[in-house]
Amino acid sequence: MAKAYTLGLYEKSMPSSLSWREKLTAAKEAGFDFVEISIDETDEKLARLDMSADERLELTGIMKETGLPIRTMCLSGHRKYPLGSSDPEICARGMEIMEKAIQLADDLGIRIIQLAGYDVYYEESTPETIERFGKNLEKAAAMAAEAGVIMGFETMETEFMNTVEKSMAYVNKINSVYLNVYPDIGNITNAAKKYGTDVLEDLKKGAGHVVAMHLKETVPGVFREVPFGTGHVDFESAIQSAWEIGIRKYVTEFWYTGSPQWQSDLAAANQMMTRILEKQL
Repeated sequence: MAKAYTLGLYEKSMPSSLSWREKLTAAKEAGFDFVEISIDETDEKLARLDMSADERLELTGIMKETGLPIRTMCLSGHRKYPLGSSDPEICARGMEIMEKAIQLADDLGIRIIQLAGYDVYYEESTPETIERFGKNLEKAAAMAAEAGVIMGFETMETEFMNTVEKSMAYVNKINSVYLNVYPDIGNITNAAKKYGTDVLEDLKKGAGHVVAMHLKETVPGVFREVPFGTGHVDFESAIQSAWEIGIRKYVTEFWYTGSPQWQSDLAAANQMMTRILEKQL
């Protein structure tokens, strides 16, 4: 019988110099069930959206051969090309990225795209950027519906969408089964600390609409590269609450920063989260 949950590994936790075969093999050896592909704002990662049909076929073949699939996508490329941008060219590029990301997900068998919860990032947010973001989100949800690919908002580090509650306002507004929430427990822990609220209550506000959860460590004001166990995220209670609202897909999000023991770091992260997840069974 299959496991009651799946635990994935964020691609950037491994050296970028590795081939896909090496990344998938390393993730499998560390005990993970799948890998989350990164489509960030760099030209190198955005180029993946233009992979040829043969390259896509080759990658699905590698998944089959290694026995480890790519099942989620972290689409952070919209930071540079946001859906609410005041620049028509940037906005059009953002929508093109959205369309191509959905197509790539469809071709590779990726089930969930994690969307960046920004109207804009490198420019100032205005009522116009917010309105544009909403309209383009509606178009994106229609594209996702056509392909049958699920999207989920990442709860970000900025005020615009740093809680599940804020994400749910858009989910309810768009009202599509293809647009949901894919929260980052580290980010919403920071938001709860900042606002003096309860992070678990915030998480529960997404009940019925949370498609997966990023397991990431943070400290107040710091959102990246905080080693597991050195921050303030209570993974035990977070996973328990997530489990109670039906979340069964989790991704450990951390970064390779040059450590020669990176493979041991993968295994340690897997063991830490597996131990907590097994308690839910």
